[in-house]
Amino acid sequence: MLQRMRFKSFVTSAVLLFSLAAGVRAQNPTMVEQQRDADRENTFAQFNDLKRLPLAENQRRAYQTALEYLRRFSGDNDADTRTVRKFVAEFEGTSRHFEILKNYNSKNYAKTFELGRTILDRDPDDFVVLSVLTQAGIDNAQAGNTNLNDATLGYAKKAVQLLASGKVTTADPFKNMEVARGYLNVAIGALLREKSPVEAARAFRKAVQTESSYRTDPLIYHRLGVAILKGEFSQLSEEYNQKYGSQSPSPAQRALLTRLNELGNQALDAYARAVALSDPARIDAAKVPGSSAPVKLAPELRTKILEQLTNLYKTFHNNSDAGLKEFIDGVLTKPLP
Repeated sequence: MLQRMRFKSFVTSAVLLFSLAAGVRAQNPTMVEQQRDADRENTFAQFNDLKRLPLAENQRRAYQTALEYLRRFSGDNDADTRTVRKFVAEFEGTSRHFEILKNYNSKNYAKTFELGRTILDRDPDDFVVLSVLTQAGIDNAQAGNTNLNDATLGYAKKAVQLLASGKVTTADPFKNMEVARGYLNVAIGALLREKSPVEAARAFRKAVQTESSYRTDPLIYHRLGVAILKGEFSQLSEEYNQKYGSQSPSPAQRALLTRLNELGNQALDAYARAVALSDPARIDAAKVPGSSAPVKLAPELRTKILEQLTNLYKTFHNNSDAGLKEFIDGVLTKPLP
């Protein structure tokens, strides 16, 4: 009887101890979770205090704290965690852009491309980097080096695609979206004008149709005219001579001749705009407040363009320049053909 009582007491004690232990084990996750929440709140508060001050050192320390926060609490998806993630992305983007712009401004184009490629491997839609690489590549080409031209063309085309898709929300590093479209299309045209003048003409046309200084840039209109003549006009002229040079008129012949006349008129228009926009009288008129300032061409270049326009005009007007002056004077009042 005594043994049974002792056994019963032992069992009761064991059950009680087991229940207490189970209670402790049940409480441990709650305590750990509370401690984790406290650590997360403290880390976020530290991060928030640092990022409020726009000093470079504070922002750097805020970034380091943000990385620590994400290392420990990246699995969360509350408002605080989203704020930290956004700050990290923006800080890293700003740092990358600062470094690549520093090298571009130092004319270290090779290093600019090295940094840019690394960034684009991670974020191929970085419009700032694509634009800076385009500018660096164009500057490199103007300095006499063509080793970056193919890559530059790819970056410029990608940047234009992003603009067209509406994915670009800020125009940096350009003044505004229209200037961005203008510059990038001018860059594409410049890189293609020798090997693909047809594509170059399309790019130059897009550039002069933007609400930017390229709309009144005589040099871009001259390049547009040259690209039209060297591209589609030249190709179709050769086709016309081969197919219809000694044949009687036909519907196909007339259609091709009509297209050639359209291209000729487009080229004439572009040359005439280049001459009109570089008129010294317009430059004087631009001194009036509110007027758009035209791009000034060197006198010898303007003379050369006028000579080219005169010869082209005669080609389409029975070797006569009658009406040419009136054509130049009125070209800017008409829409681009």
